[in-house]
Amino acid sequence: MPPRRKRPPPSRDARADSDRAPSEPAEAALPPELAEDLDAFLAFLELEKGSSRNTLAAYERDLTQCAAFVARAGVRAWREVGAVTLTDWLYALTEQGLSVASTARKLSALRSFCRHLVREGRRPDDPTELLTGPKLRRRVPDTLNVRDVARLLEAPTPTDKYGVRDRAILELAYSSGLRASELSSLALTQVDLESGFVRVFGKGSKERIVPLGDSARRAIESYLGSARPALVRARTGSALFLRDRGAALSRKTLWALVKKHAARAGLEKPVKTHLLRHSFATHLLSGGADLRAIQEMLGHASITTTQIYTAVEGRRLLSEHEKYHPRGRRK
Repeated sequence: MPPRRKRPPPSRDARADSDRAPSEPAEAALPPELAEDLDAFLAFLELEKGSSRNTLAAYERDLTQCAAFVARAGVRAWREVGAVTLTDWLYALTEQGLSVASTARKLSALRSFCRHLVREGRRPDDPTELLTGPKLRRRVPDTLNVRDVARLLEAPTPTDKYGVRDRAILELAYSSGLRASELSSLALTQVDLESGFVRVFGKGSKERIVPLGDSARRAIESYLGSARPALVRARTGSALFLRDRGAALSRKTLWALVKKHAARAGLEKPVKTHLLRHSFATHLLSGGADLRAIQEMLGHASITTTQIYTAVEGRRLLSEHEKYHPRGRRK
């Protein structure tokens, strides 16, 4: 049995995203065997799979809730847990008002954990094979059209160091489809302006290489030439994008500046960094890019995740047909 893993406190983002069911009781001490197997799985995710801190916090939260439920049912070890008990847990989540998406995510975490228990010989079978989760309808991602993206990218005023920086951030976000966490954690060495590529470490620390468009390259060159030197302080590290006093740009600051420039551009819909990522993928698909290439650039593990953008393109084509074809308008 591996040593007990000392669990770090969840990050501020993880605490903010907590989705404990409304009437869920507070967590009590778990029976030792339940806790030990759970700790071993979290250590496996951290050390062998390279899962991020937020991912680990989400798995720990979901599986600890499940462990507390089965413990209250009198179970003391995971090998004793049956499909009936786990089904009761899923029903309890639904009855307590948890959303379909959150329940589906908890079931996904439980499936991963149970498969791990089988691989490690801690259980002879996987009880989640008999479970049926809630049907999750995938939302079609919202996007900006090309004109609105242009308005957003031109919103930062390039007359001061912050405007130059913000323009570089927005150009890079749209040019390469980076997540907010990827943008805020970029180091100088990850951007190759000469070759026109950015090296990104995404979810699970998986590395991918993404092209850098000419507009983004020029904006970053301008930022590196004038704005970043003005933001550097004695203790500044290798972070690409800096806030005042030379510290690395946080995701919170990134979200705030995107919101500020969206308002300045007069965009009516709420704009977050991920909206630029969605727009990046949708505009590539509209221009004829291969779906597999888009998957690689986005860093999706499965092509199924990327295929959601085909629904966006189909919706756009239908709208164009209805608008311009003489017999296309629906009554």
